[in-house]
Order: sequence, then structure tokens, then C-alpha cells
Amino acid sequence: MPAYDADAVAALADQQVSWRDKALPPGFWGRTVKEVLADRPRLSQLPTPLMTLSAPGLRHNVDTLATWCTRHGVELAPHGKTTMAPALWAMQLDAGSWAITLANAFQLGVARAYGVQRVLIANAVISPLQLRWIADELAADPSFEVSVWADSVRTVEIMEAARSAYVGPDARPLDVMVEVGGIGGRTGARDPETALAVGQAIADASTLRLAGVAGYEGAIGHGVDEANLEEVRGYLRDLASVHHRLRPLYDADVVPVVSAGGSQYFEQVAKVLAAEAGEGARVVLRSGAYISHDDGLYRRVSPLGEHPRTDGEQLVAAMHGWIRITSQPEPGLAIFDAGRRDFPFDQDWPEPQLIRPRSADGPVLPATDMKVTNLNDQHGFLHFGVVPVVIGDELRVGLSHPCTAFDKWGLIPVIDDPDAADPVVVDLVRTFF
Repeated sequence: MPAYDADAVAALADQQVSWRDKALPPGFWGRTVKEVLADRPRLSQLPTPLMTLSAPGLRHNVDTLATWCTRHGVELAPHGKTTMAPALWAMQLDAGSWAITLANAFQLGVARAYGVQRVLIANAVISPLQLRWIADELAADPSFEVSVWADSVRTVEIMEAARSAYVGPDARPLDVMVEVGGIGGRTGARDPETALAVGQAIADASTLRLAGVAGYEGAIGHGVDEANLEEVRGYLRDLASVHHRLRPLYDADVVPVVSAGGSQYFEQVAKVLAAEAGEGARVVLRSGAYISHDDGLYRRVSPLGEHPRTDGEQLVAAMHGWIRITSQPEPGLAIFDAGRRDFPFDQDWPEPQLIRPRSADGPVLPATDMKVTNLNDQHGFLHFGVVPVVIGDELRVGLSHPCTAFDKWGLIPVIDDPDAADPVVVDLVRTFF
């Protein structure tokens, strides 16, 4: 069975663009994505502010982590909430990803609309309405697989009560993974006894099936120095210990999943957990931000960032912002046309990188001695020194934190070369937030 509905993903190219798509100018409205791309538009034909993706950067990052996972004996279920872009999920699945991870039932609805066949929901689902809908999806499509998380017996009781009141005794069970947490973390059972009780409750339920253990080490570690890395490894060893103690409760036909791994510590996950794959488990990473990487948070902390902590090619920043100077109210200060509604700001301000040519044959210039110091809703503040900018100048900026970048754009142009003077738009990626 295909991992997703290729026809549904391809049909995205037949959707018309309109005034709802702030990345495109009025001259493109009313045309389909396919028609827009047929003309090979240039970046200079698009308005600012703008976020773009790099086609070669995306390809490099997807292939790099796929290769890394194969080399280290783990599988990948990239977190789809980073992009919420079925076309990018398809790219990841085509590269060998085992599943797509999502965070809630709404996101699962997007995945089902595009035929994604295997989903990990890295969260508890306790809404009776959502549990009934998932039951209907399982009943309608025998090849569809989904698992959810639970970190308390109460959660298991709510899921069992909602499902047993709705599905018959012959219904497919809902796969549930025990979520293991840590002190100071986010969700997850805080001690082994609680985790084991949750596993026992799942195994005892009539409409649920124990599918494995999972957790998120990113909520445990707070840096990449050796002390923090050891804290992460200690948490992962605890996760493995819970899995070992739950082994008698797994059904004979279940290949238990042992899952962890965001985009910051995936090399530690492989170091601690990869051995479980040799003992009958499926070890699954859930990294999501790697697909675009960035010029901020993940450049600093990724195992394949600017200071690699593991073997393999480095990831590259595949998302960029484009801004235009609109005002110079004071010496050394310029105001540009992008703000918090356009670019992420929760980790770092955008990073000035280059100035696009002011004329068709002009050079691309480095944006040296410039710094973004603040963002308002629709304006940004740029301080500059010896290299001046003037009203009308267009700059490329690096962005930090993909998870709060993609959600600001419903349609994202993909360009062939972000370093070129006037890149060609080779794709338009639709997101669903």
C-alpha cells in the first residue's frame, strides 16, 4: 500500500491561487499553481515580505537525515507539524520515512485527506468526538495505522470508555504508547511505576493495544554541553528500561515502537536506543525541523549543525526571508516591511545576510554590519553601520525556528538558488495550519 495518496498531493498543483496567498502578487491570482510555475517566475516578480524555501536545500536535508538514520540503525517518522505541508511529507516518505508524526487530531485530518497511511500522534487524544472519528477511519481503511500516547491511567480510562461505548467487540484496537517523561519536562509519566501502571491499563483495555513507549528528550535537555547530553542520555536509558519491563504485556503480533528524538538530540537517541532494534523493537526518531534547518536555533544545536556532534553531512538552511527597506527615520536605522506576522521571533531575530542587486546586472552584496533589533506586527528594525541601505533595498534574512516560520505562510515559494541575484521559483508549497 502506498504511504500516501500521490494523486491527492499532485492535485495541489491544480488549485487556484488568490488574494489569500500573500506570497503572490495580484497578477498571479486566478491561475493554478501549475500555470504559475509554467512561466518560471523570478523572485523579483514576488512581493515582500516573503518567505521562501530552497529546493536544493530541502533535497539535501531530507537525503542527509535519511542516510544518517539508515547508517545508525534507526527509523524516521518526521514530525509533520513543523511544515504541515503534504507535499513535503511526501518528499520525506519517498526518502524512506517510516511514518509521519503529528500532534493532534486536526493535523491527523490533514494527513488523512492526503492518504498518509501511518501516523504517530505524539500526544494523548481524549476527546470522545475525536476518538470516534479515529475509530471510523480505522474501520474504513484496514491499511491505516495510527498510535496515540498516554501518560496516566486516567487517560487510558477515558479512551477506553469513549471507544467501548462506540465500537463493537470486533473493531480494530487503537494502538497506544506509554509516554515516559522526566522531572521538569513536559508530559509523560514521571516515574517507572506510573509508566508500568499505564502500560498495564492499556493491555487490560478491551479496545486498546499496547504499542510501545515514547518520549521527548527535548523537554529534558537545555543545552549541548556534556552535562546536558548526559542528562538526556539518562532520560533515554529510563525510557529503554520501561520498554524492557513492559515486554511481557505486548501482544505476540506487535513489533513495539521505541520512539524519541526531536531535531536537537537525535544522535543521543541513536546512541542509547538503537540497540533495541536488535532485540525486536522498532526504534523511531521524530525529528521535524531538520527538513528546512535554519540560521539560528538549529544551526547552533543540531547534531548536524555548525558544530557537528555526529558523523554525516551538515544540514543547510533551506528557508529564508526577504524584506524591503521602507523608511530611514534616523541615522543608522532602517525600517523594513516584515514583522512578527511574517517571520519567527520566539528564538532569534532574523539575520541579515545579503542585499539583492538594485539593478538587473548589479551584484549580490553581503549584508555586513547589520542587525535586526526588533519586530513589530508588520514592521522590523534594522540597524546598520558602514554598509548603508536605502529605501527600496531588498535584503535576504536568515530565519530561526522552522516550527514558528511555516505557520505564517499558507503558500511558500520554492526557489532554485537562494544565493542567485534573481532565483527562479520552481514550486509552490501549500501548508495547512
